[in-house]
Amino acid sequence: MADLRNYQTGQGYQSRVATAGYGDASIDAGLRAYMLRVYNLMALGLVITGVAAWGFFNIAVTSDPSLGVAQVRDGVFLTQIGATLWMSPLKWVVMLAPLAIVFFMSFRVQTMSVPAAQTTFWVFAALMGLSLSTIFLVYTQTSIVRTFFITASAFGALSLYGYTTKRDLSAMGTFMVMGLFGLIIAMIVNIFLQSSALQFAISAIGVLVFSGLTAWDTQRIKEMYYEADDDATMGRKAIMGALTLYLDFINLFTFLLQFLGNRE
Repeated sequence: MADLRNYQTGQGYQSRVATAGYGDASIDAGLRAYMLRVYNLMALGLVITGVAAWGFFNIAVTSDPSLGVAQVRDGVFLTQIGATLWMSPLKWVVMLAPLAIVFFMSFRVQTMSVPAAQTTFWVFAALMGLSLSTIFLVYTQTSIVRTFFITASAFGALSLYGYTTKRDLSAMGTFMVMGLFGLIIAMIVNIFLQSSALQFAISAIGVLVFSGLTAWDTQRIKEMYYEADDDATMGRKAIMGALTLYLDFINLFTFLLQFLGNRE
């Protein structure tokens, strides 16, 4: 799902820093509240994705041959629901719907109310859960959980660095975006080549790219804070910031899973 990262967060917003500086106590308090809101929205989005993925997996597969319509591995069968969404053309709708919502939010968020934007984000997170539910067919549950916590630890450290560093990460971010475009091209090429060596390289580059983007995006989201914003503007910024970090986390997780995941 690396292609989901290809968009401009909070299109049209200016990256502004308060003229009074971040040393002012009221600005510091406002910034902390703003960033906490971003992280809380992102975390809730991840919870919705995880619940949706696990819930759908449990209704999409069965161990009872009499209830299954197709066998996917020893002792595991797809139910009619699973076969409909994973083996029919409808699977493309499930895969592409999250991307469509990302573009929709990127271009329309400024005209949306905060509740509407937040609801759209929840819908996006749930659809991502449906799209990612197939990982439970490929990898063991233990390795999925282990990789999730490794991703969470790495993401936390990278985001903390982006938040606290005084260094301007713009140059690194630009380089990472260029790497992202190259990554997307390589992924498209490998659809036809089916090269295991190229897939390994894609996974390694993907981890590096989204590690860098996590730090850069955190710094950009922090710099988007402006204490004079009204509640609606601040809310939309927080939602788009949460969406940005959510995508960084999900992509980092999926690429790490290709390295660390134990296949069924």
